[in-house]
Amino acid sequence: MFSKFRLIPLCLAALALSSASPSQARDKDTVFFESVAGDWKGPGEIVAGKYKGTKFVCNLSGDAVQGKAAGISLDGHCRVGVFNQKMSALITRKGSTYTGRFLDGSAGDGLDIVSGKVTRDRAIMGINRKTLDGAMIARLHDEETMNVTISVKVGKEMVPVIGMTLKRGARKVASGVLH
Repeated sequence: MFSKFRLIPLCLAALALSSASPSQARDKDTVFFESVAGDWKGPGEIVAGKYKGTKFVCNLSGDAVQGKAAGISLDGHCRVGVFNQKMSALITRKGSTYTGRFLDGSAGDGLDIVSGKVTRDRAIMGINRKTLDGAMIARLHDEETMNVTISVKVGKEMVPVIGMTLKRGARKVASGVLH
């Protein structure tokens, strides 16, 4: 069904949800994206399916989308053994939901973001690739730790397939000071 590297973009969906800097008078979605902007790195594992047990490590950097729409752009790479895979994502609010893509979207080797919702400490994005539907949940455990879970729909159930725990690297804040 998917190769190891095709499942990793699902992880990036979660990471794409993580980037930005402190806010002023902005809506909750913008505040979330700004609070998770910056560099993130950490391990992940495929927890179900053909490649169950495969471990990988990602290094990602995200910036909040500037302008009227809340969202994030993400670039970086993930490594499985000696193999590196470039990662990129763009997620933007469109009306009351979200759209976007990981890598080159479902028309290529990636995924489409087809829906989304943001709360104070988490973002939930609907993902799609042809006949595969799923969800990516990025939850801030604290200011320095983000947990990401990617699940796919199997029958009527959502089955977790990828889990990641990312730690924040140096990040920019409004004052320009690095933390």
